Amino acid sequence: MPQHFLGLADANILATTQYQLADRIIRDLIAHAATGVIHGPAGAGKTFAMQAGIETQRRIAGEDRISAHTLAFPSRPSMLRVAADLIATLTGAAPPTSRNRFQLINQLIGLLSGTMKLIVVDEAQRLNSDCIELLRHLHDHPETRFALLYVGGDGCWEVLSREPMLRSRIFRRLPFRPLPREAIPDLIRAYHPIYDGADDALLLDIDDTFAHGVMRDWAVLTHTAADLCHDVGQDRISEAIVANAYTLLGGGLHD
Repeated sequence: MPQHFLGLADANILATTQYQLADRIIRDLIAHAATGVIHGPAGAGKTFAMQAGIETQRRIAGEDRISAHTLAFPSRPSMLRVAADLIATLTGAAPPTSRNRFQLINQLIGLLSGTMKLIVVDEAQRLNSDCIELLRHLHDHPETRFALLYVGGDGCWEVLSREPMLRSRIFRRLPFRPLPREAIPDLIRAYHPIYDGADDALLLDIDDTFAHGVMRDWAVLTHTAADLCHDVGQDRISEAIVANAYTLLGGGLHD
């Protein structure tokens, strides 16, 4: 499984509906060589769920039957940058220096045929129309055989959905959202041993004050609180531990 944020020891996977659907979406995209989107605010668990889903499919199908490649681009990359980086990702070599777009596209068509591949484009909100059209063209080409998954943060769906040629081809779409407040106590008690037996009120106060349903923020606080518990020889959090964790995290209040 992918590593928990900051290598947090003893943390359990929260098999939320979003987490389980991410696994299902990756399976469906691979099965149908289709296009999908997973999007949502930073820290909501998209990347972790995506990586876990890929590892699950590799175990099921076999490492030699699914080749997964993840790449991200700087803001508003050129078509040449996308083509060159994709070639480098697929081959493991340095990006080609050719400035001939058609030559690069022909090379990509060859690389994207044969064995099923999953191409994951992270931070997809950074793409412009030309780059999105290039990826769509490669995916639609009769000789290629790959699944295409866009993953992105705030603004991702707005960017992708503006492209009618892409939107009509989206086979699966999963918006990630913060954890629902009413589910916080049960989810977090299952997340890490330091929360075992913690009162609902304390866990909800942590969420209201610091985490706001964001999984990465819960991981940051848990990492800090677990270290503090270890320092004083406690197995579980207390109000004092939480207060000290807030102090180490800038007072516990987000700007």
